[in-house]
Amino acid sequence: MTNVAHTFDQHRQRLTGIAYRMLGSRADADDVLQDAWLRWHESAPDDLRSAEAWLVTTVTRLSLDRLRARKAETRHYVGPWLPEPLDAADPITPESRLELADNLSIAFIAVLERLTPDERAAFLLREVFDYDYPEVAKMLERNEAACRQLVHRAKARVGEDRPRFTVDRAAHLRVLRAFMAAAQSGRRDDIESLLAEDAIAVSDGGGKTWATIKPLQGAARIAWLYYAVARNPDIRLEWREGIVNGEPAILRFREGALHSTLSIVTDGERVVALYGVLNPDKLADFNADPAVTGAASDASC
Repeated sequence: MTNVAHTFDQHRQRLTGIAYRMLGSRADADDVLQDAWLRWHESAPDDLRSAEAWLVTTVTRLSLDRLRARKAETRHYVGPWLPEPLDAADPITPESRLELADNLSIAFIAVLERLTPDERAAFLLREVFDYDYPEVAKMLERNEAACRQLVHRAKARVGEDRPRFTVDRAAHLRVLRAFMAAAQSGRRDDIESLLAEDAIAVSDGGGKTWATIKPLQGAARIAWLYYAVARNPDIRLEWREGIVNGEPAILRFREGALHSTLSIVTDGERVVALYGVLNPDKLADFNADPAVTGAASDASC
């Protein structure tokens, strides 16, 4: 039994990473891992030629089932759906910070939502977790040609929507701080000057708190929104720097409680996209303790 548990723990980080990227929810990822553990516990691991392959296959298929069910449920979701943010202390961390920022960001997970469940699974297994096509085919119970086609379609869609900018952490943080200062000041011209002309702002309130129902497009419209929020005496938010999904981000508090997380995509000079998670259900497990979230300081660049 000890060996069974030890083997599962050896692969837990990768398994959780796959489940989270598949589902965009820490809670759902934990549920999938619990189900996978029960199946692993009841199996005969000593007879398996590859524990990793068995576990990754099980987690992927469980995630697919859950994702397909959620796709039906989210048709009735109020407003845009964004992934559940991860705090700085969450153990879903890859081997390098570059990898973390590249494929665990809120922006990237949001792009994955536009794929079909099978495309998402094939793309992640091949392009993020680097499994060969024969392995992907076995995990998804498809032939190699079908898996190649799934990945091809997914790469095309991700390529269309994924940010095309390679920005180092220092530049990301510099733009983030400038935007935070402008938004807090409520100076509309300053806010607009920091936004790309075709910038987009996406807010996920889930119908449980005030949030824009549709994405806002254009620097002027987004600037007016932040101007109105800053000028509204009934909305008093405290803004802090923090880490969300491994990237410098903004944490906003209201009366001491976490109100929302705000992640940005930048070209190094201006904000290209804003992703705000306001749904309280998605923030419930986010550890907003300053000792945990930390400031997104230059020392971390």
